[in-house]
Amino acid sequence: MGTLTIRNMDDGVKERLRMRAASRGHSMEEEARVILTQAMGGVSGEALWSLSRELFSGENGVELSLPSRVKDRASPDFSDR
Repeated sequence: MGTLTIRNMDDGVKERLRMRAASRGHSMEEEARVILTQAMGGVSGEALWSLSRELFSGENGVELSLPSRVKDRASPDFSDR
C-alpha cells in the first residue's frame, strides 16, 4: 500500500473533510481514501452492492444457465496399496 501526504490543504477543506468523516464514523484518513477511490472510479462495499442491484434487477436481469454437475473423471485414490 502506498502513502500520500497532502500539503497546503485549505483549512476549510480540511474541516469539511473532518466533519464528513465524523458523520460517517470514519477517520479523516479513511474518508479521504473513500473519496479518492470513488473519484478514480473504484466502487466497493455497499456502493457496489447497490450498483449491482440497480444494474441487474428486474427487467435488467440476466438469466444464467447452471453448469452441469456430472463428474467428468474419477476421484483420485489416496489409499495405500
